[in-house]
Amino acid sequence: TVPDERLEGLRDMYNPKKFTPAVIEFVDIAGLVKGASKGEGLGNKFLSNIRSTDAIVHVVRCFEDSNITHVEGSTDPLRDIDIINLELVMADIEMVERRIDKAKKAAKGDKKYFQEAEIFEGLLEHLNEGKTARTYECSEDELAVLQTSDLLSLKNVIYAANLDEDGFSDPEGVSYYCQVEQRAKEQGAQVIPVCAKLEAEIAELDGEEKKMFLDDLGVAESGLDRLVKASYTLLGLISYLTSGEDECRAWTIKRGTKAPQAAGKIHSDFERGFIRAEVVSYDDLMACGTMAAAREKGLIRSEGKEYVVQDGDIIL
Repeated sequence: TVPDERLEGLRDMYNPKKFTPAVIEFVDIAGLVKGASKGEGLGNKFLSNIRSTDAIVHVVRCFEDSNITHVEGSTDPLRDIDIINLELVMADIEMVERRIDKAKKAAKGDKKYFQEAEIFEGLLEHLNEGKTARTYECSEDELAVLQTSDLLSLKNVIYAANLDEDGFSDPEGVSYYCQVEQRAKEQGAQVIPVCAKLEAEIAELDGEEKKMFLDDLGVAESGLDRLVKASYTLLGLISYLTSGEDECRAWTIKRGTKAPQAAGKIHSDFERGFIRAEVVSYDDLMACGTMAAAREKGLIRSEGKEYVVQDGDIIL
């Protein structure tokens, strides 16, 4: 579930029968080793699992522990990042070569495929240098063509830097973490510090206990909560909220969605029969204390079909 303090605020206000946060799905894909693109380890199964995701969270080991073996025999986060990126690039090279062949054959009957072949040939040159498709500079139109292909190294990435307990309290003091941060900056990616060991302990705590545990660590929220929020944002997703005594719920939409399409998330009839939406911002509602008070102060707006829904809008 996607942590959302606003939804929790509505729960406290309404004490609803049902409480439904937004959800994001993470698929745990293990087993990538050197040579995966050639079928080593879980190989092709691993790669096909990645194809069906929208983005990649790459967990990178940033701690030393002789009791936990590393497949490569030592801790080196940059090497680990390079191994995975190279495997994804090699799988992409194979796919791009097939796509170029297909476009060239199709071009005999329709000249527009020549352009497609050219675009993919430019990318192939870039991939052959060991660079990811993400870092390939091209126009928006060319990118749209590349996105019609299921390229693994084109997917956005968040690096989850897995630290030990000491490192999690002060990631900037860990050289491994700083290396990952620098690499991510070069790629325009995000890094989130996590400590898998601590997360396992935090997962067993609720409410006040969890807050006290995090306070002792000197952090505002768990690494997992930060990772979930960062992933949600990376996918261009936002939440709008509906509230009442029956249910308080967060609805997931793409940033830039207009009111009728947002209403369609609840039910297609709402989109078809859309007339207007009543909208109040979360901060305004909390400041007023009740919907009735917000209405009296004129803080509930009536919005039409062109209204672009904002993150955290409370909508009727």
